[in-house]
Amino acid sequence: MPEGGRKPTTFRVDRSEGFGERLLGVLLDRAHEMPPQLIAPLVAEEVARVGGRDLSILLQDYEQMLLVPLPGRQLVVGDPEPIEDSPAGESFLSRKTVEVAQDGSVRMYLPLLDGSDQVGVMSVTLDSVDDDDRRLLRRLAGLVADMIVTKDAYTDLFFQARRRAPMSVAAEIQWSLLPPLSMTVPQVEVAGILEPAYKAAGDSFDYALNGDILHVAMIDAMGHGLDAATMATVAIGAYRHSRRADTGLSQVYAFMDRAINEQFGHEHFVTAQMMRLNIATGQLHWVNAGHPAPLLIRDRAVVDRLESPTTLPVGFGGEQPVVSERVLQPGDRLLCFTDGLIEEHQAGGEQFGEEQLIEWTNRVVSDHTGVRSVVRALSHALKQERGGITSDDATIFLIEWRGGDADHLATLD
Repeated sequence: MPEGGRKPTTFRVDRSEGFGERLLGVLLDRAHEMPPQLIAPLVAEEVARVGGRDLSILLQDYEQMLLVPLPGRQLVVGDPEPIEDSPAGESFLSRKTVEVAQDGSVRMYLPLLDGSDQVGVMSVTLDSVDDDDRRLLRRLAGLVADMIVTKDAYTDLFFQARRRAPMSVAAEIQWSLLPPLSMTVPQVEVAGILEPAYKAAGDSFDYALNGDILHVAMIDAMGHGLDAATMATVAIGAYRHSRRADTGLSQVYAFMDRAINEQFGHEHFVTAQMMRLNIATGQLHWVNAGHPAPLLIRDRAVVDRLESPTTLPVGFGGEQPVVSERVLQPGDRLLCFTDGLIEEHQAGGEQFGEEQLIEWTNRVVSDHTGVRSVVRALSHALKQERGGITSDDATIFLIEWRGGDADHLATLD
């Protein structure tokens, strides 16, 4: 017993449910069996508990031009908001809350983040806003985003809201194949965009962050339409299979090559680029199979091309590829793209070309900072500069390496 015969003092943590915990907990507890169409009315009721009204949920359209309202009970369904030059768009691109003063009230725009992927924006009006409101609504928006992504796997409601034009079967296949269009962790950020959004066929990309290794693949299947989409599906499936078996890049190429050849024969092929980036050290390894070389962006300008020995496209039975290596500097960006971006041309005219791509890349990175913002702005600017024509798929994937670690995120304050 301690000196003096006293028992040691015991400190109890208050585990009673507070207002904020109850508000978020009700949504979390009911989420497991909640039909997708009931998310909106429950969120509207929860927002009302903190004095909020006029709830809107805005989702990004497939062309990444607009934030379109999700229809639903107790939701305000207005006109789509442009991603550029709107408070909703500012919140979406910056991943931060934006507040707009109105007559005697405040309109709040909160990013819907699933992990770091931007799903859309939740907007709500309150008479006044304090830090408690901001914290609670920010966390509510995060939970709503997670629910939308989870429920999206077994409903068409969110797809239908995002679709602004008829979509080809090939494009439907490609969109179902893609990973989230963006990912952000402290050491690295990635973002991609696919054009034409409603008629894409042979282009695709994939990535996975396994420990300290970021795996990236970009492919371009020959041809157009459903045949190209089918070939791209096999190529990405083969890439994922071999990547998950933890094989080297040479073996990844060989497995993809064999899969395409056995399924489609010697006359079909897929150009591909496979990368592995150590996000702790910046060590980059890659294999190029007939694909355009990525551009290295440093200090807001293109400074180099990642030239490397190239092997035959996947499906042609090339020899074991050379694995190239480079060490990145913190802040370096890699711009990967498919040839549809530079080979576009008017009938009888010259191709758009890599020099114009570099020129426009330098312009865009000088005006935009965020990786997602750069990808969107660059893709849309290039499409406009090519006369709005996209006769072939034109895909962009941007990687920014920052270095450092994320250990602080696993520590409670």
